Amino acid sequence: MPAARDPSPVTLDEFAARMARLGGFESAPRLAVGVSGGADSLALALLAHDWARGQGGSVLGLTVDHGLRPESADEAARVGHWLASRGIAHAVLRWEGDKPKTGIQAAARAARHQLLAERCRAEGILHLALAHHRDDQAETVLLRLARGSGVDGLAGMAPVRAAGPVRVIRPLLDLPHDRLVATCRAQGQDWIEDPSNRNPAFARARLRAATDALSAEGLDAERLADTARRAARARAALEAGAASLLAGAAAIYPEGWIRLDPRPLLEAPEELGLRALVRCLLVVGGAPYPPKAEAVERLFAEVMRGLEVGRTLGGCRILPRREQLVIAREPAAATERSAIRPGETLWWDRRFTVRLRPEGEGAFTVARLGDEGWALALALDPESDAFGLPQPARASLPALWDAHGLAAVPGLGIFRKESSVSAEVFFTPPVPLAGPAFPVVSAGGGII
Repeated sequence: MPAARDPSPVTLDEFAARMARLGGFESAPRLAVGVSGGADSLALALLAHDWARGQGGSVLGLTVDHGLRPESADEAARVGHWLASRGIAHAVLRWEGDKPKTGIQAAARAARHQLLAERCRAEGILHLALAHHRDDQAETVLLRLARGSGVDGLAGMAPVRAAGPVRVIRPLLDLPHDRLVATCRAQGQDWIEDPSNRNPAFARARLRAATDALSAEGLDAERLADTARRAARARAALEAGAASLLAGAAAIYPEGWIRLDPRPLLEAPEELGLRALVRCLLVVGGAPYPPKAEAVERLFAEVMRGLEVGRTLGGCRILPRREQLVIAREPAAATERSAIRPGETLWWDRRFTVRLRPEGEGAFTVARLGDEGWALALALDPESDAFGLPQPARASLPALWDAHGLAAVPGLGIFRKESSVSAEVFFTPPVPLAGPAFPVVSAGGGII
């Protein structure tokens, strides 16, 4: 047998070809790169820096310090030193506050994505590059297969997706990990090994330990990545069908709720009807992931029989109203409280962009209006035209609060007279109601 060749580093031409097929970059592109300090993310930072610089653009490396290990702050500083030595700007983002005692990896991932997206918005950067590669994609498919996922789960991670104010791109998704290690070695770049990657307490680490046995049975990374690509192709077709269905069945309102005619969903193939319902829940509820399939199927069955009482699912209230459904945010689930000052913008509850104009003064807290807040809002504006809003949609609107109480409900045009606040609110859900289908990297190398 011939000896196995050492993996080759990723060339700039290879990387440029992958960026070209992702498309959508400005003439002098600015990118943020999530850099954990591992070989994968450092290879991505080096490649992205050379690519952007060649087009008159720039890269900002972003490292999230979760504060979960005593050495994490020193590691983040080391990453910054490495990048600075190569002329790459860098910032450390810290996950502050209490950490959950269970589900720590999921919570850390959600916090990381939020911190990265917020920094991109603050910097005016439109693209966030992440270093997920072919081996990560294979692990994702296996994990989702073990959890009973359908086509959507088996499609794995998308090479490009919108995430609020930023576009997340994964240009390395078809490249194996060992080529990224080779890229670092070729450029004389050291890296940090994360001990959690070998911790058997985590499912991904257990899968990595079983890699050889799985490969011997044909479940190697290449085959699993091919499975993801084919499932993504099916998912894209189904999502296009669901989007067409929603175009005639749903009306979306700027206060963040949907009026849905269930009849077209019930007349369509069940898979399309289910997908259309899930998309409504994701748009209104703002959740990063859809509800469990079993729960959606139960709700859909009730809708088929004629929903008679309200239901709660995916952070939403689903209410029957005149042979149609009202889907609104569940007020009790809109728990986010965020500080904001004049001139600042934030993405609140993963649903609304709240922007304070710079001419005001003072600090405010953005939190849900609630029923008590609605009573205060009526006192400020007894003639409000918001009476026709569904109660949960009204109660879950973002409101501005200060030391004196309710200062404004910008989405309803209600402002306390003596307050100097000047604000705008826009409904900007994490996914569009009928947006582009799941992107697929075709076998020919393009995005479809």
